[in-house]
Amino acid sequence: MSVFLIVIAIIAVILVLMYNSLVSKKNQVENIFASVDTVLKKRYDLIPNLVSSVGKYMQHEKSLLEEVTKLRADANKPNISDEQKIAFDAKVSSALGSIMVAVENYPELKANENVMHLQHSLGEIEEQISAARRTYNQAVTDYNNAIEMIPTNFMASAMNYQRKEVFEIVESERQNVNVKELFN
Repeated sequence: MSVFLIVIAIIAVILVLMYNSLVSKKNQVENIFASVDTVLKKRYDLIPNLVSSVGKYMQHEKSLLEEVTKLRADANKPNISDEQKIAFDAKVSSALGSIMVAVENYPELKANENVMHLQHSLGEIEEQISAARRTYNQAVTDYNNAIEMIPTNFMASAMNYQRKEVFEIVESERQNVNVKELFN
């Protein structure tokens, strides 16, 4: 009888440890995503300053500036899912990269102290976003591994834990840059 109780106690301890491990991994993913969200908000707060600073110079790129402004507004809507936030991040990154390339075509912009400061600030924020994405992706990988590996996958299924998406670069950023196109 005492052996039976010891076995039950060991199984109970293992189940509690698995449960706590899964909850910890889920909470870590949510906490790190909140950090990513904070850095993305810093970027979105910088966009109006950037658009207003370069807008008067970049009349030919007006549609690009409008696109960035619209993406920022969409990304700041309440109650959007984590997957939507990840998608908006990719679109905003691409659009901001296009603006920075376009700035190179305007010597007066490149010499403007305010624009130079905004470019520097944006560069710092992009580095913070990159670091936050790497941290988030590692936490998501650990979480996804935990919910898919035996024996924790059984408990994760009972807890209705689902796979989380990692931050990935958009397909257009995987392509080599066509330098000739940049100068047209």
